[in-house]
Amino acid sequence: MIQYVGRRLAAASVQLAVVLAITFILVRLTPGDPVTAYLSRVQSETSIPPEQIAQIRKDLGLDQPAPVQFVYYVGRVLRGNLGVSYSQSEPVLTIIGSQLPFTLHLALATIVIEVLVGIPLGVFAATRRGSFADYIATTMATIGYSVPRFWIGMILILVFAVGLRMFPVIGVGTPGNPAQILHHLVLPALALGLAGAAYTARMTRSAVLEVLGEDYLRTARAKGLPERRVLLHHTVRNALIPVTSVVGISLGRALGGSAIIETLFARAGIGSLLVDAITQRDYTVVQGTILVFALGVFLVNLAVDLGYAWLNPRIRFT
Repeated sequence: MIQYVGRRLAAASVQLAVVLAITFILVRLTPGDPVTAYLSRVQSETSIPPEQIAQIRKDLGLDQPAPVQFVYYVGRVLRGNLGVSYSQSEPVLTIIGSQLPFTLHLALATIVIEVLVGIPLGVFAATRRGSFADYIATTMATIGYSVPRFWIGMILILVFAVGLRMFPVIGVGTPGNPAQILHHLVLPALALGLAGAAYTARMTRSAVLEVLGEDYLRTARAKGLPERRVLLHHTVRNALIPVTSVVGISLGRALGGSAIIETLFARAGIGSLLVDAITQRDYTVVQGTILVFALGVFLVNLAVDLGYAWLNPRIRFT
């Protein structure tokens, strides 16, 4: 196990280095100049002296060739320093740390919805294969997975925020007030979670159907075990092994997809932070945010792989 984790960490270091390089290149290929973008927000564009622009660019290290900038940037990252935001003049780690909890709340709520809705729906459809209930469940899952998340979000806003006025549509709630935070979290989590629940339901149905045909289930029934125990202990537990990877992927997708939903619902979070940083040409925040996203996806994938051994003790890592 320790050797396996070590190899995964070594592979992750290479993957994160590639992410750093690609992000560094792409943000500099984006049209616009970060210094001019920043100065144009604090004073009239026509009143910016060229000398001031050149001095700020030198202070930020943007006057150096791109390869030199990249080497300096990697050195800072290895020391745990993601730089200072061009637009906010604060450490990027501080900015991301202040926004990360809101995105984690959204991602975790999304996974809860996916698990509580998707897995029972998939098991329900599989145990009633070919019935009208199975047809309705699979149709709902197909439609839910096909509809874009932002469209689901807009429908939820129109129905539950504008029409019924049941939930707020802007903000994250008051810090320290869990009830209000949950109230603001419902619609964004549903917008992300329903599509994921639909995919989880389809995968759960397929996995359960495959397990239902195994010989050990017939043996369990022949021993006189109650059908409920056969279904929950022998069927669902074994079917959850492939479903676990789907849920892990969904968590990574929830982190990445948070940018759209956080922007749609005007929520704080690293997703909306990334969108604002791209608009403002804030290179350091863009690079730091994408690095955090990549690191989060890696940790989720590692946790999923280790979770296989918990679900099935016969699995061994070499």
